[in-house]
Amino acid sequence: MTESIRKYCNSLTRYSRYKTREVYIGEIPLGGNNPIRIQSMTTTDTMNTIATVEQSIRMIKAGCEYIRITAPSLNEAQNLQNIKNELRKRGYNAPLIADIHFTPNAAELAARIVEKVRVNPGNYVDKKKFQVIEYTDSEYESEIERIRERFTPLVKICKEYGTAMRIGTNHGSLSDRIMSRYGDTPLGMVESALEFLRICEDNSYHNIVLSMKASNPQVMVQAYRLLIQKMEAENMNYPLHLGVTEAGDGEDGRIKSALGIGTLLEDGIGDTIRVSLTEEPEYEAPVAISLANRYKGRENHKEIIPIEQFPIDPFTYQRRETFEVAGIGGSTVPKVIIDLSNEIINDHLALKIIGYSYDPITDKWNMGDQACDLLYMGNNDLPFDAPNNLKLLFDYKKWLSLEEKTKGFPLLSIDEYQSKGLLSFVLNLVQIKIENLSSKSFAELKNNPTVVFLLNTENPHGMAEQRRAFFEMTLREIKNPVILKRTYENIDEEHFRLYSSTDIGALLIDGMGDGVWLGAKESIGKNLNASFINRTSFGILQAARTRISKTEYIACPSCGRTLFDLVEVTNMIRNKTEHLKGVKIAIMGCIVNGPGEMADADYGYVGSGPGKITLYRGKEIVKRSINSENALDELINLIREDGKWVEMVEI
Repeated sequence: MTESIRKYCNSLTRYSRYKTREVYIGEIPLGGNNPIRIQSMTTTDTMNTIATVEQSIRMIKAGCEYIRITAPSLNEAQNLQNIKNELRKRGYNAPLIADIHFTPNAAELAARIVEKVRVNPGNYVDKKKFQVIEYTDSEYESEIERIRERFTPLVKICKEYGTAMRIGTNHGSLSDRIMSRYGDTPLGMVESALEFLRICEDNSYHNIVLSMKASNPQVMVQAYRLLIQKMEAENMNYPLHLGVTEAGDGEDGRIKSALGIGTLLEDGIGDTIRVSLTEEPEYEAPVAISLANRYKGRENHKEIIPIEQFPIDPFTYQRRETFEVAGIGGSTVPKVIIDLSNEIINDHLALKIIGYSYDPITDKWNMGDQACDLLYMGNNDLPFDAPNNLKLLFDYKKWLSLEEKTKGFPLLSIDEYQSKGLLSFVLNLVQIKIENLSSKSFAELKNNPTVVFLLNTENPHGMAEQRRAFFEMTLREIKNPVILKRTYENIDEEHFRLYSSTDIGALLIDGMGDGVWLGAKESIGKNLNASFINRTSFGILQAARTRISKTEYIACPSCGRTLFDLVEVTNMIRNKTEHLKGVKIAIMGCIVNGPGEMADADYGYVGSGPGKITLYRGKEIVKRSINSENALDELINLIREDGKWVEMVEI
């Protein structure tokens, strides 16, 4: 299939920003030729004017250009005027955005006060009761007319007052009507927004921003790509607000956010960013700024050969077909390689940081859920026998010198592989770059049943270059497994985490890559040691949903609707459940996105009133309005009932 049929950006090989129309939000324009804008959302009670103003100021000082505030009812919408007045009085002119979900009358009031309103088409007019209803075409059209009647007044107010609007679809709050026709899909997300967008266009209102948020980065990325394709088909080019919703906190929240947002930024997509972390909102802006700043000057990268044929479907996931070599590729999960070639290893304790704990009494190794799969030793020896599950990699000359060559495997250049010397009959890891794909040497070793490729890049636009290499291998039916290698220079922990999540995650969510090898040279600040790199590698695989190694938390970032301290409660739940590999727990401060987002989780912990928690199994309520002091124990009991509880074991 040609690239034009699946077009969702300017180019997959030459970096450039996808051009959208310019939309003014107060005095700060968005889209067009403007830089990527940064925003976040307050977590205070909107009725507490001073607390909201002071938090907004902290957000502005951290780099936020727009401030979003929840307005769940008319009272909060009215108080936006007091908040705005106080901010202006203190000399802060950042545009304000009212966040609306179930209350059209609050949106209509807020649109007369603030510079922008956000509406969620899934619950602005429709209600979500998880009912499956079969609609005829005429019944469906009558539902659209009902939406038109209820939504048009807001459109006209925005048009009259010069107020911008974000039509923000959330994967977890698609209406029953959309779900019944399109299912829980990226297409359903897109169509949900387009129904509202067409009503705006019919009223000649174009001051609009769009978003397609999901807690699953893969769904989020596919929805934005599909939205662009659908907009172009209808001659639309509205600016895009990027975000992964309910990303969580700490390193997991940053990895998941970077994976989703960064994947789109790599292709020039996105006009404003909100990183949703279960932390204070002023901590979100620096992460968003780091992601956006990476693309300043990116257009000057080394040229990549353009794509004439598009061998994958960017709107659905399908893993690249490979054969298995020594447990790598095929249907196996992606592997993690860690480099200890520069470390001094004296005893068994050296492997504890990469997931292996040795018991000298039993002379046995215990393997953690995040134990790496391959260990690169370079020219060094391991002074004891490696755990059975751990494969050792050596530089080729070192491997040749081993008396027992079955105790490790060689890492070779293409030239070394072609030297006609001794090779492993099980696994040979051969280093390649994109330019090697056209060489005669490469043609002679492709599809060799013992060869796994280690694909590296030094291109500033490295993800696109590696993706181009995968496309070439797919078109030429080369089915060797491929390990993704990225090395970063002069970098600190935060940027290493964000950049690697983008570069590796963007390929994984499109089905490319059978393993990851991350490295750092001349790190800044804290030493980027093997433990950190190992943890980051597994975090990326988890966020991409390609290898589950720990509990996953789908936690909202808090706002004025939140009914408990999200940071405190999330940490409390994590302390008791973080050993439950593969279990997904949603922690929601209120009901707005709770049930929908929990359709992607095993269990849900949702604020349903002051001091009250409702527990869900998937999207079904199990226990309603229980006291918060008993809620965690009740959640654990629920997990026990389902046979998913295991006792925590120290590794």
